[in-house]
Amino acid sequence: MGNANIPNVTIRPEEADFFAKLARDWWNPKGPMASLHQVNPVRMAFIRQAIDAHWPAAQAQGRPLAGKAALDIGCGAGLVCEPLARLGANVTGVDAAAENIAAAAAHAEGMGLDIRYMAGEVAGLDIGTFDLVTCVEVIEHVADKSAFLRDVAARLAPGGLLIMSTPNRTAASRVLLVGAAEAVGYVPKGTHHWEDFITLEEFEALLADAGLTITARRGIAWRPGKGLHLSDDLSLNYILSARRAS
Repeated sequence: MGNANIPNVTIRPEEADFFAKLARDWWNPKGPMASLHQVNPVRMAFIRQAIDAHWPAAQAQGRPLAGKAALDIGCGAGLVCEPLARLGANVTGVDAAAENIAAAAAHAEGMGLDIRYMAGEVAGLDIGTFDLVTCVEVIEHVADKSAFLRDVAARLAPGGLLIMSTPNRTAASRVLLVGAAEAVGYVPKGTHHWEDFITLEEFEALLADAGLTITARRGIAWRPGKGLHLSDDLSLNYILSARRAS
């Protein structure tokens, strides 16, 4: 989980411990991580759109990431890693909680997927660079967001694609993502700390400081009868793609 000898330790130990305790139930679609199973298809829809836009020559292929290396930072038990592997990528998943990595590796093996999983801070792992880097619902749990994004950017190969998502810091997210969601059990209590959310404007500035520029952004919204979906409404949660600034 990182230590004092590793530079840029950005993940709060208590955050890693919180999610580590949920590791054994991570793949249960009706368990405490049910909300992740509901949002994951929405995230993957954006990720596929971003892949197609970034590598248009591979758009018609069933495995558009064939021959490409992908890294998922804060991978949990592998909910994003596994679909990336099915899209053809050579996938590495990194998480600060060793319990999550163990759960991810066991599930991938059961699915017959060859995914490399590693426990630790991304800054302290000698893993090289990647064509695609994903990092979903992680930065809001990070102590030093600027240092973390520099570490993320360092893993992006020239011409690579970065995809990240996070809750927005708005009045609506405070009421719905923290208050209501925890009150009704949609997410485990303690999952979100509203003061750690960042606005899109703040995120864009942090990315620019790391040498990256946003190429697309969508909201992840919810409404009765439609559920979670990609939207122009960014008030609750947003997902974005970025590349190195030219």
